[in-house]
Amino acid sequence: MSNIPVSDSTAELYTQWTNLSDEQITADAIPSVLGKVQDDLWVAAACTDRVVEDVSVQHALLTFGLQRTQATAGNAVLGAVRSWQSGVDDGDRATTPSKDESNGQPPQPADERMQRVRSLLLARLERLNTFVELCKVSAPTSEGDLDEEWEDDPWAEADGGEEASGSPSVQKTSSTSSARLGTPPLPLTQFLTADLAYIARLLASREEFAALRILMDRHGSHLWPYRFSILEAIPELADPEAYREFLPEYDPYTSRERKPDFLNVDIPPPIDGYSLRARVHQEPLTASDLTEWCKRRIDVIISVTGMVDTALAFVQHSVARGIPDLDEIGEDLSLLSRLIYDAPKPGNESDTMDDSDEWTLERWKSTEPSAIIRAYLLHSTPSTLVKDIRALVLPYLFVLESRAERAGIPDPSLSNRLLYDYIMSLPLTMAAAVFEASKPTFPAPQRLIKDDEDMVRLALACLYGSDSLDEWPTMSRIFECLPAWQNANDEEEDEADTTITSLGAFVTPSTTSPRASASDLLVFFNPLPSTSLSHILDVLDVHLESGEILARWGVPAPLRWFLQSRNDMVEQRAWANRMARRAGGSEEELDTQEEWEWLLDDMLKLVGTGDGGIKGAFGLLSREEIKKIFFAGLLSCGKFPIAKAILRNPRGKLRLDADVVEDICLSASREFYDNASSGNYTHGDMKLAYDCLDVPSPTPILVKEKEFIEATSRLSSYNVTSRSGVPISPIEIRLTKDRLSLVSRLLSNNPDAYKHRDVILELVHKLGFQGDEIAEVKTYAMLADTALQAEDFARAFDTIEAMVGKVLDIRSTVPPGIEDPKTQECSEVCWIACYQLGRQPEFDEVEKKMRLLGWALEFCPPDKLPDILHSWHRLEDEDVEYREGRIMARRNGSEAAPRKRHPQARSIPSLAERLQRIQMPDFRMPSSPLAPLVGSPDPAALASRTFHRVAANFPFSVGHRAQSPGSEGSSRSRDGSRVRLNTDEVSAQATRVFQKGIGWLIGADEEA
Repeated sequence: MSNIPVSDSTAELYTQWTNLSDEQITADAIPSVLGKVQDDLWVAAACTDRVVEDVSVQHALLTFGLQRTQATAGNAVLGAVRSWQSGVDDGDRATTPSKDESNGQPPQPADERMQRVRSLLLARLERLNTFVELCKVSAPTSEGDLDEEWEDDPWAEADGGEEASGSPSVQKTSSTSSARLGTPPLPLTQFLTADLAYIARLLASREEFAALRILMDRHGSHLWPYRFSILEAIPELADPEAYREFLPEYDPYTSRERKPDFLNVDIPPPIDGYSLRARVHQEPLTASDLTEWCKRRIDVIISVTGMVDTALAFVQHSVARGIPDLDEIGEDLSLLSRLIYDAPKPGNESDTMDDSDEWTLERWKSTEPSAIIRAYLLHSTPSTLVKDIRALVLPYLFVLESRAERAGIPDPSLSNRLLYDYIMSLPLTMAAAVFEASKPTFPAPQRLIKDDEDMVRLALACLYGSDSLDEWPTMSRIFECLPAWQNANDEEEDEADTTITSLGAFVTPSTTSPRASASDLLVFFNPLPSTSLSHILDVLDVHLESGEILARWGVPAPLRWFLQSRNDMVEQRAWANRMARRAGGSEEELDTQEEWEWLLDDMLKLVGTGDGGIKGAFGLLSREEIKKIFFAGLLSCGKFPIAKAILRNPRGKLRLDADVVEDICLSASREFYDNASSGNYTHGDMKLAYDCLDVPSPTPILVKEKEFIEATSRLSSYNVTSRSGVPISPIEIRLTKDRLSLVSRLLSNNPDAYKHRDVILELVHKLGFQGDEIAEVKTYAMLADTALQAEDFARAFDTIEAMVGKVLDIRSTVPPGIEDPKTQECSEVCWIACYQLGRQPEFDEVEKKMRLLGWALEFCPPDKLPDILHSWHRLEDEDVEYREGRIMARRNGSEAAPRKRHPQARSIPSLAERLQRIQMPDFRMPSSPLAPLVGSPDPAALASRTFHRVAANFPFSVGHRAQSPGSEGSSRSRDGSRVRLNTDEVSAQATRVFQKGIGWLIGADEEA
């Protein structure tokens, strides 16, 4: 307005006004300064130029400016005002040139400018009034609520003050009125200059809905195009109930959004300083557009906040406003909200939510119904399950059925199918709660499972499909909930038996179907009529009782096992053995006779047949077999005193034949024996094996077995080792085919064991050779050979002498002319042992050696005579030399060393006497007994062949002793009739035989 010529006094007033800051302007200062200025246009422009925070001062400015525009108010037209308004900037100061002048345009007429300024003042006054209304609904200040005078006319005193310009009361009244206003939603200067849509979005973002309502009521025509931007500015957390009136409304008559009828139509004010970048919708939206906007808003609410209840409330209010096609999403949100807010939560407070617990609308829509049902009832307990199903699952299933019908694909079985699938996946404790809530005695509306046959099929599938081993009371609870039907006739029972047989095959695992699940079983039960189902219930009753009995004794079986083993005797027998054995080895071991008799009673119950001819778990076994199994199990647990007491109880049920008891005890003992880690029968399993044989009365078989255990213990005490060098185990002893080899090992590992001849012979007898004369003779031979190796010739001779006596006794029992294999074998062992000791050079008792060779001649076969005769003649030569030495010593006056003689030595039989006892071979002999034996075979070869014939039956082997070099002597021929053998050849042959490990049988020739 610098282009307006002014006087110096007027210029001074301009300067005085412009020098006042916004804070210095008061209601008194306005008329005192501007009232003296004559230029109305300048004064009005100055009033629009100033925007202050004080409401009263701002009101005074606006009213004063309007008063100065009164003269030109009647000359304006509405179109011109709008034209002027579009070109005026509210920020222009009264002292700056206009845009028209700055752009070089000719200045506009004064009345047009005045109208534009007046229009701006009126619009700003309207906003000021709106601001005052907003302050009324805002929180009041501490000085109290607004009084009635303020509510009626907030500008009354201010207007009066304007009329009495310069009066001090105007400032007082203004300050008092300002103090009574509530807290403004935003500064006055911002409210007067900002875009109304921006202010509306700001209020919406602050959830100041009362203020937003006033703004929409007073400036609705301007804010209508921005309605959706304003709604989207509302925080997603806000309760839709608070802003439901701002939601769009659908008009079914126009099929479009309803446009509200605003009470006041104001002139759109200019955009004064803010540029609002928001979507603008000038026209009402269509139904589909409204629905899409609501769905987007719902997605934003859920994705940002996760508050499904807020989204659901938004949908409910949108539906109340007539927005179409939100029913399905409302159903989803309603059901989802129940899952999030109403479903049971984890009972443990320490449980935290993981990613799997975060539900969104998209996840809900993509999740299978079965998974949603499981999510609903994830944390339900047996006591809350039924209530949760009614409150959460059934409404969900109803919605699914309704949607299927609306889609034109009705599925009446959908609800039952989903519910049954869930029930079959439950643990038995949870399923029991469902069946208890479905008893046939309840009214149909109260039952979860309303159909009796469906209930039976479902219960059978759950029970026979379960692997539980310890929930028999729960299974019985389920069974007690099932309906009771009339018994079927014979024909129907036969069909039912066939069904049971088929069911047993169905539940038996195979390569193609390892396990039949509850769902598989339900498929099997679905086509069965009530008669078959009734018979299966009777079978189930027997199976449950059998299952309880098995579980009581520590050998539980899943319910399907009773179907699988129904026609399998081997399986029933195996389980009966487990029952008898496991009962004594369980944690609560049976220690009394009464407890074991109780076990026997239960085992016999399982053999019996129940009502309707239904057999128990051991129905294919006889009572006699069950008693045997029970008794064997009792023995396997080591309860021998209890076993004796039960056997001898005259009123007991255990009645078994003596031979049966003997066999069972023998088998149990051998089982303990085979499992023993030590052969000592004073402790461990070997003691159990020994004591087990005392349960029945003694019999020869039991006594023999006890002696074998004693022999095993004796062998273990002598530290007999196995081939691997470790102590021999009992099972190795039992499995040894030739047990005499164990005696050989004992003698080899214990140098002094041969001295205890009676102990070794007793051991041989207890090893199972009672009455075995061949084994006794071989034992004598082993003892003699071991003594020979230890150079205990005296003990070796005594042993051989006892063996000779034993062999003579054996031979005496055989009639003359009869060839007895046993006698021949004993004789062969005997002559070899006699020959071995009789030709030992270290053994210097000639008389005993002569007796040994004489026995060898007596027992040897004819083809061995040349060897023994050779040794005999050499021994005679030694004896002659000894005698000649004594004669010469006497002639020389010296005494020869006496020859040792055994105190019990008898007179040496002559050679003729020995030969008379020998049965000569069938070949032609020379006429003279002293003539040379022409064509006689080589002695070493004869001995080798003989050994190979005998060695297979000889259980021991001893390495040969090296000959003493000084034992060799010269042989002389007496009377020219002595047969001279090639001693070098015999020695060589014998050496080769020794290298094969058989020298002890034939001996080594002492001659070089």
